Amino acid sequence: MTELIRHWIAGEFDDAVPQRTGEVFDPATGAVAKQVAFAAESDVDSAVAAAAEALKSWRRTSLAKRSNVLFAFRELLNRHKDELAEIITAEHGKVLSDAAGEVQRGLENVEYACGIPNLLRGGFSENASTSVDVHSVRQPVGVVGVISPFNFPAMVPLWFVPNAIACGNTVVLKPSEKDPSAANFIAGLWKEAGLPDGVLNVVHGDKVAVDALLAHPVVKAVSFVGSTPVARYVYETGTGRGKRVQALGGAKNHMVVLPDADLDLAADAAVSAGFGSAGERCMAISAVVAVDPVGDELVAKIAERMAKLNVGDGRRGCDMGPLVTAAHRDRVSSYVDAGIAAGAELVVDGRGVRVDGGEGGFWLGPTLFDHVGTGMSIYTDEIFGPVLSVLRVPSYDAAIQVLNDNPYGNGTAIFTESGGAARQYCEEVEVGMVGVNVPIPVPVSYYSFGGWKDSLFGDAHAYGPDGIQFYTRTKVVTTRWPDPSHGGVDLGFPQST
Repeated sequence: MTELIRHWIAGEFDDAVPQRTGEVFDPATGAVAKQVAFAAESDVDSAVAAAAEALKSWRRTSLAKRSNVLFAFRELLNRHKDELAEIITAEHGKVLSDAAGEVQRGLENVEYACGIPNLLRGGFSENASTSVDVHSVRQPVGVVGVISPFNFPAMVPLWFVPNAIACGNTVVLKPSEKDPSAANFIAGLWKEAGLPDGVLNVVHGDKVAVDALLAHPVVKAVSFVGSTPVARYVYETGTGRGKRVQALGGAKNHMVVLPDADLDLAADAAVSAGFGSAGERCMAISAVVAVDPVGDELVAKIAERMAKLNVGDGRRGCDMGPLVTAAHRDRVSSYVDAGIAAGAELVVDGRGVRVDGGEGGFWLGPTLFDHVGTGMSIYTDEIFGPVLSVLRVPSYDAAIQVLNDNPYGNGTAIFTESGGAARQYCEEVEVGMVGVNVPIPVPVSYYSFGGWKDSLFGDAHAYGPDGIQFYTRTKVVTTRWPDPSHGGVDLGFPQST
């Protein structure tokens, strides 16, 4: 009998028979590996009720005790990181080394949250007015929802959940239904670390669960990562109901290569950032902007490296694994057809690639287009697969124009040996995260992650200082203790004296 992945509510698995279920595949074989329960509105209500009940005591739990739980969770996660990586590879398809890297980056965010006693410090002003003191505190917002995508089933929940919990909130996590097991595994580690029941709950499913979280009056804030259309929907729906929402959307990340760049370094970076995790990263490089005259040499170097990539089952030491589902593979493959029809030059065709994996796996090999135009769908759309497009421009100014005209503004990189050019690029480009000779500039945990333009809805980036701010509300307290010299009733407007 196929295993059923159940909801995690109030510290245990829900044993009710679900009204609806979905299939979870092994992407390397195409076989159905598990079933996952799809939450009804009543299931979300139960998870929110558990979170609301746990909030009563958790928000009052001392910073020292919260920190102890976080440190214990960090140790358990580190101890079981290989097991978690295997779970990710089995359901997502990314190779084990990539899955291990995902867990490690998640660990960094847990470590940041372990410093919550310092991160939540307020301010204090003694004698702001005569015998009047003023201080500020940061308090939790309440029950929060986290809606995470399929491409990082461990790392993205670990962007949000540790900070939310550390700040005294309780959480209902809705992971992707495509690879849901990592979320349950992580929830089990939290319980083992001593997190009280109900502080973290996991509900699985589709739009029904998402809409229930967005509509629930007890849910005060929502964190989301996904495509731009859905991010806009989550933001508009959630804020329309008075919730605090951070919604991270899609991307079209450009890598600009200037004539003075080390082309071997740039080619290595383009292949690594374009085809790692089969291009299923919101920070993947999907557009290389080659500034004349480097295009011919750069494309040749990229193609040479692509020819050496081994595509196959991520558990067999391959370089790149399958895509997450057959439907997604077919969607990405359709863009290859569209690129050819639009007149782009297909340099490397990933369709029909020979693989080290099951015949039924969701395979599409690394694909490279040259002479791509800004009006082609392979450039305008977020493909989210192993398709790399090279655009050619005559100058640095033309490259900047291409980037700033694009509606997305998530991440970008410039490859150059000129400090002046790099500094100018960092200043002028309208993108939230910039790398200089760094192809995937994901910020470390003590900064914050997020883009500009259609890549972010709301004003709070993920994790780091922005994460602490998002999951707390500031309260300012003004205090004066009576003394024998008080002056009696005064109906005038309060003034500092």
